[in-house]
Amino acid sequence: MNETATAAPLYAATVTLAVRDLDLVAGFYQRLLGLRPLPGADAGRLTLAAGDRPLLHLVHTPDARPESGQEPGLFHTAFLLPSRDALAGWLYHLAALRVPLQGASDHGVSEAIYLADPEGNGIEVYADRPRAAWPMAAGGGIAMVTHRLDLRALMATVPGAALPGDGTVIGHVHLRANDVPAAEAFYTGLGMAVMQKMPQAAFFSSGGYHHHIAANTWATGGSPRRPAGLTGLLEVELRAADRATFERAADALRAGGSVVEDAPGMLRAEDPGGNRLHLSLAMAMA
Repeated sequence: MNETATAAPLYAATVTLAVRDLDLVAGFYQRLLGLRPLPGADAGRLTLAAGDRPLLHLVHTPDARPESGQEPGLFHTAFLLPSRDALAGWLYHLAALRVPLQGASDHGVSEAIYLADPEGNGIEVYADRPRAAWPMAAGGGIAMVTHRLDLRALMATVPGAALPGDGTVIGHVHLRANDVPAAEAFYTGLGMAVMQKMPQAAFFSSGGYHHHIAANTWATGGSPRRPAGLTGLLEVELRAADRATFERAADALRAGGSVVEDAPGMLRAEDPGGNRLHLSLAMAMA
């Protein structure tokens, strides 16, 4: 169940995107996942939520330059569904929408469907396997794999389409980086552990989850930092469950000189690729 991802000391809570066509992109996520707009947003900004849980902030930026995909930024936002049955029912719903898939993989720890929104922002929709079934590496950490996902077998577990409802959370965020060792030093400095490494990619977690943040250089190795003024990723919110976790991560950000905004219960900083990070404290959200 998806509480595995969010019941961690530090976890991905929301993603903020710059979009050129707010209505188009917002409508897509509402149809895709049943997310609902929350009232009270500023002009040109829309927050989409599962129930009362904000997941996605969209900022209308009509003059933003489209990304090339070769700079640091968002690889995908991964929406975690409550169960395998929820993923199967959602897959029927996706087929009815006629949204093209970009991939479907069995990762051992999870079953995942890949696609993109109308402005090219990557999306993963997935369900976790029970933690006891996750493949583990001999030296510690996990051993995620990428095998073909049998979509027919998955869909056969439920009778038809169903939206996932209010149980959807952001399970993880996968980033395009410009330097994986630098990203590793940055995210482990915040208190995360390296769960798996592979050529040009690494996966970081808090509390033993398979990963809350991933970073790869499959298309961006050696690229400069992410420039301003692009569509796509504006920031990832990492939420600390308690004050001690927040202060540890905040101290690491301050020591690294990457903080761009510092307020009680909230910091904004940039990782080595220029991807913006919003560090928040769960108690401050109440």
